[in-house]
Amino acid sequence: MERRSGSEGDKRIAKGAARRRRRRRNKRLGFLLVFSLLAFTAVGAFLSQEPKRQLARLERLERLRAEQSETSPGQKAEKLSRLDGLEFPQWIDVQLIEIDGASRRGERLEAVRDIVIHYVGNPETTAQQNRDYFNNPDSEVSAHFVVGIDGAVIQCVPLTEKSSASNDRNKDTISIEVCHPDESGKFTPETYDALIRLTAWLCKATGLNEKHVIRHYDVTGKNCPLYFVEHPEAWSLFRQDVKQAVKEL
Repeated sequence: MERRSGSEGDKRIAKGAARRRRRRRNKRLGFLLVFSLLAFTAVGAFLSQEPKRQLARLERLERLRAEQSETSPGQKAEKLSRLDGLEFPQWIDVQLIEIDGASRRGERLEAVRDIVIHYVGNPETTAQQNRDYFNNPDSEVSAHFVVGIDGAVIQCVPLTEKSSASNDRNKDTISIEVCHPDESGKFTPETYDALIRLTAWLCKATGLNEKHVIRHYDVTGKNCPLYFVEHPEAWSLFRQDVKQAVKEL
């Protein structure tokens, strides 16, 4: 009787162990099934988005080609020639820096495709101080214009020449450096209003619109102008303000 009871107990233990092994195997299979489904879903989603990404890339390329082909070399030269004789409003203080081969190279622009907004990165400095720094023999940077904390606007480089501001886009952009009172990079109301007025006037003079007003960040990825990079909604509002100001000119 004892041997039979022991045998029955062994069988129950063996059956229990077998059931546990089956449950563990089923759990593993279930996990693998769920993982496989998730993986297939992710791959499917990626593949379904790939044609859209390719289409977006093609559309961007097509827009770029259209922008490059819409103006012939002769038309570009004509536009730049018009800028040579452009009459500046009285609120722009023209103080061109000297040609030194670095800050001002004296090289002619190839075209004017965009207007680039920068911030000086030196809180509390004035437009005059930044202009004078550009004119320093040790400087290798410049901008076409500087807008001060008080709203003053100084021109440093002729509109038809390259500034030393945005790397490879120096050849086809007009650059504006903007002063600010603190590390946040936020502009004073006076600075903001003057920047809108200058940017709108430049858009009108060059035949551009607010879509061609970009940040240094959009050229190189640098956090400049800082406040407009960290607050994209403020940047969108600024471009809308420029659009409205152009209409009113």
